[in-house]
Amino acid sequence: MNQDVRKSPRSLAGATILQIVPALRDDPAGHAAVGVAFMLLQSGARAMVAAAEGSLVRDLCAFGGEWLPMINDTINPLRIWQNARRLADLISVERIDILHAQSAGGAWSALAATKRMPVFLVTSFADRLPAHSWSSTWFRRSLARGDRVIAPSSYVSRAMIECYKLAPERIAVIPRAINTDAYDPASISADRITALRHAWGVAPDMRVVLVPGRLAPWNGQLGVIDAARFLAERSNRNIVFIFAGDEHSEPRYVRALRGQTRLQAIDSLCRFVGHCSDMPAAFALADVVVVPATKPPLSGRTVAEAQASGRPVVTTSVGTLPENVLAPPRMRDELRTGWLVPPGNAGEIAKAVATALALDVTAYGALAARARQFAVFAFSAQSVADAIRGVYTSLLTRDG
Repeated sequence: MNQDVRKSPRSLAGATILQIVPALRDDPAGHAAVGVAFMLLQSGARAMVAAAEGSLVRDLCAFGGEWLPMINDTINPLRIWQNARRLADLISVERIDILHAQSAGGAWSALAATKRMPVFLVTSFADRLPAHSWSSTWFRRSLARGDRVIAPSSYVSRAMIECYKLAPERIAVIPRAINTDAYDPASISADRITALRHAWGVAPDMRVVLVPGRLAPWNGQLGVIDAARFLAERSNRNIVFIFAGDEHSEPRYVRALRGQTRLQAIDSLCRFVGHCSDMPAAFALADVVVVPATKPPLSGRTVAEAQASGRPVVTTSVGTLPENVLAPPRMRDELRTGWLVPPGNAGEIAKAVATALALDVTAYGALAARARQFAVFAFSAQSVADAIRGVYTSLLTRDG
């Protein structure tokens, strides 16, 4: 932070925070910005959001947040410079104390605007580092230049440290929020679950293993087909595997999946249901959720959503996924919320699924409660907003 005669407040009460986000759309980034703005107002701060227009503008303004139209998710140098001049004026006129940039273009504008200005800069990194190209890496380095940098996972944090030579103490790891209320099992009606059971042809006595996510090679569904065969060979034919995800982007892979179910004589145990518009009900229908990614996914939100639904998760030890589930060696066996297996290891997937399905009612209920509690603690909008509030407060209260 550059010094000036103006002194910043020592707490959020009375401070002015301007978030710079791509757009106030109905997406995770938009909801996160609105959630943070609501937290700021509750803390006595002034909450402003500079973003492209979206459906959440009305929600923001309804509780007292302020929206500033700004296209900032851009690589256009002229637009970046225009935004920088506008931000500099805002800092002076509106007495902004903290800018929080969540796009690379917005961060470049903020860096130019905060030069010689008495304001802190917070940046939030994307869920995944850019591909190994010089241009992408260079452009996104603006996100590594905040006074504090927020990373969505330790996995991304380590990559940022290596790529941009960041000091670890400048990074705060704060996961993306999910709507834990929407996935609360208590809020899912029996009618919604029954409707899916009928639509998917699942008999009442069948145990359900849900495999959510787009059908694509890097999402590892082929390993689940092999795991289903292993379980069927052990006379576990009262299990149905539901593959719920888009089938259109990788048609050759989808044909291979269907062909394998027929070849291994387990096509009666597998359902390819396509995109599901009611994932909370899908999780509630499931007994176990499998996320078998073989390459790091963009985020681990599916794992978080499954646990918010109180369902045990079997997932792989790639990317950020190990951070989003409690399992050995991170957690003692009796405190687990799921299982971690090596990517592509069908035998380990089958073993973990069988173990989860073999839990008695008491043990399953205890695991489900832990999973829900962990998800609310780590991923709820309130928890994430509180963590971001901690970042803001640490800047306002530090010396200098």
